[in-house]
Amino acid sequence: MTAVGLDIKLEATYGPPPWPDLFAAFDNIKDLGLDGVNVRTLYEVSPTLDPGYLREIRARADELGLYLELGVGKVNPYMTGEFPYIRALGDGSYLAGMQKLIAAAGAIGVTNLWSATGGFKPELPGYFSTDRFRTDTSWPQQLAATEKFLKLLAPTLREYGCRLNLETHEEITTYELVRLVEAVGPDVLGICFDSANVFVRGEDAVQAARRAAPYVHSTQLRDAALVVTDDGISRFLAPIGEGVIDWQPVLDALLGANPDLNLTIEPIGVIRAEMTLHPYDPVWLAGHPDLDAGELAQIYRLAHAYDGLSLRTLRTPDPGFTFDVFATRSADALRTLLSKESA
Repeated sequence: MTAVGLDIKLEATYGPPPWPDLFAAFDNIKDLGLDGVNVRTLYEVSPTLDPGYLREIRARADELGLYLELGVGKVNPYMTGEFPYIRALGDGSYLAGMQKLIAAAGAIGVTNLWSATGGFKPELPGYFSTDRFRTDTSWPQQLAATEKFLKLLAPTLREYGCRLNLETHEEITTYELVRLVEAVGPDVLGICFDSANVFVRGEDAVQAARRAAPYVHSTQLRDAALVVTDDGISRFLAPIGEGVIDWQPVLDALLGANPDLNLTIEPIGVIRAEMTLHPYDPVWLAGHPDLDAGELAQIYRLAHAYDGLSLRTLRTPDPGFTFDVFATRSADALRTLLSKESA
């Protein structure tokens, strides 16, 4: 049976951390009736990468029957300065720090590793909130530097039998991820499919899943609400089954390529994380050379067809819309979809 779990962050993102440590997170996830966990960064689990403590973590996950996936930091050399702790782990070398993270994960048998190529800066205006549109360098230059860095990591990944899965994050397209995987090697590089982020780059979730599926080895699943606004098209996060995504073909694509794929939900609480496409802006359009007009038209259709929460409600923080609410509603919907698929 396909495993359903959660993507979690131990450090505070929106408000105080929900758990004091990963042991408490395991217990919470087990109480929610879920099957596993993807922890965003190994550094959050143990800043010193203490091998004894990490073995205890792995043993507890095994005892509870939970799958365990870990993240090991980001790989775009133009934004590694945002992660000084990784450079510190490597005694001044970001590359050495990443190699230590990979080795620590591999030592406890965790070989499915998360990574990403950028970050989201909500305090910056418009499309400048993603690294794709930073002005000190171009996105093609960032992709070239990322490919070079990944090739430097490849020997360590092979040594420990690990694969680094790059997320369909807010700044990168599935076209670009597939090209990176094929350039570096699918034995050491894969894709972590985030079903809601692909809209931000003008991609329809069904088509994006089909493009990425041959290389998808981890997931961060959630639904999306789409609304046409004065600025373009806004995407908000929603529990699975409560947005615009047609889930059956998405699951068919992902599980058809990898039947043993863990389906990990990435919940959010209180806010719904608005991000905006700017399809009227020539700079935004020029920044997407692979943009498919048919997929963009489908996003417009989905936005006009969405009849869920109002724009005002989507933009208003809701203290009752907790992490657990998002997680359990998503898990229930996902398991209903899986039961229909297997019937």
